Amino acid sequence: MSKFKSLLGIVALAAGLILTTGGAAQAGDVHANAASAGCGKAPTLASGTHTIQSSGQNRSYILRVPANYDNNHPYRLVFGFHWVGGTANDVDSGGTDGYNWSYYGLRRLADNAGNGTIFVAPQGINNGWGNSGGQDVTFVDDMVRQLEGGLCVDTTQLFSSGFSYGGAMTYALACARATVFRAVAVYSGANLSGCSGGNQPIAYMGLHGLRDNVLPISNGRALRDTFVRANGCTPQNPPEPAQGSLTHIVTAYSGCKAGYPVVWAAFDGAGHDPGPIDGCTCDGWHTWTSGEVWKFFTQFDSNQPPPPPPPAGKQVVGSQSNRCVDVASTNGTQAQLADCANQSSQLWTVTSGQLMAYGNKCLDASGRGTANGTQVIIWDCNGQTNQQWTVNANGTISGVQSGLCLDAAGQGTAAGTKLQLWSCNGQANQQWSLRTP
Repeated sequence: MSKFKSLLGIVALAAGLILTTGGAAQAGDVHANAASAGCGKAPTLASGTHTIQSSGQNRSYILRVPANYDNNHPYRLVFGFHWVGGTANDVDSGGTDGYNWSYYGLRRLADNAGNGTIFVAPQGINNGWGNSGGQDVTFVDDMVRQLEGGLCVDTTQLFSSGFSYGGAMTYALACARATVFRAVAVYSGANLSGCSGGNQPIAYMGLHGLRDNVLPISNGRALRDTFVRANGCTPQNPPEPAQGSLTHIVTAYSGCKAGYPVVWAAFDGAGHDPGPIDGCTCDGWHTWTSGEVWKFFTQFDSNQPPPPPPPAGKQVVGSQSNRCVDVASTNGTQAQLADCANQSSQLWTVTSGQLMAYGNKCLDASGRGTANGTQVIIWDCNGQTNQQWTVNANGTISGVQSGLCLDAAGQGTAAGTKLQLWSCNGQANQQWSLRTP
């Protein structure tokens, strides 16, 4: 694991550039609705390197399918994200420590626990996770779709882990895909890949060193506190080891929502490192971190009751067209009318903040526009006023920032009619109702 030390200067440089620009358990039996589309079918994916098209680019990842794979057994799925300058191969191979440190030591523990886990090591663009325009989150969406279709995956058992820049990417997923991933572990991370969302609960573990001179521990505390709030935990200043103690302290927060714990692990000794060893300033696969993360992930075995589901969504139905507001998953795509169907692209939630959200995406006035004809698009939720909407008693839906109404362009009623902002006029193409599908 000595390669981590040689990367410290690269990590520090990259971090500066980014900030200026922008007892283990097996998977067990699961309910039928947790089994992915690939269950019961011959696998279409095998261990090795795979290429996938995402956001118009060729992206790649390394896959590790358990020995004696059983296509009727839904497997836990764990992502491992590399650091800046690192590669998917570094995570998969374990580097100088080999198999014992593969996927930050989790692969060895999974094998010892009965081969209940599929591992994935994605490759970042230019060996990093800039997530420009959300492209790396979309890359993960595309991988999940391919993996769940080609293998038997327990869809309630997706996890992410990553060190440094890989920790930043894991944090971005915790923010943007809290309903997709069950839990995450962020090793020595910072907010470098963005946080689109961060308001929904997800089980969160942060690990960080007091002596970290690349991404100081204050960064890790800030990430942790995002989910202390989102998970409804009781705020506290968890204990941390004394400087020079060469020890670690693991704290589980109290008061968190059921099923959504927050755990903080602070250590003294090694600096910017995912594998500190107590009693020295060294690192290696004998670290305590892999065991703590494995214990954190495996507590969510599917034999345990899942957390409460998110609130059911509503369809937004045009009174004139009797068609539903429908969106694609790609940022910037204009919303349109479509025949109503019980599918996620037509299910919306109006929160107390007047935010109309589809999954982790929101209706958005393009370019923060306030003029007639401004396109209404889909974008990662960010809480800004151009994503806030008021459902009015007269059947209109108005933008909080613009005061203009959600409008079917040209009074169109056909499927594919685009939606825009327009001065409120009370006409039928501006009348909407919320309906349970």
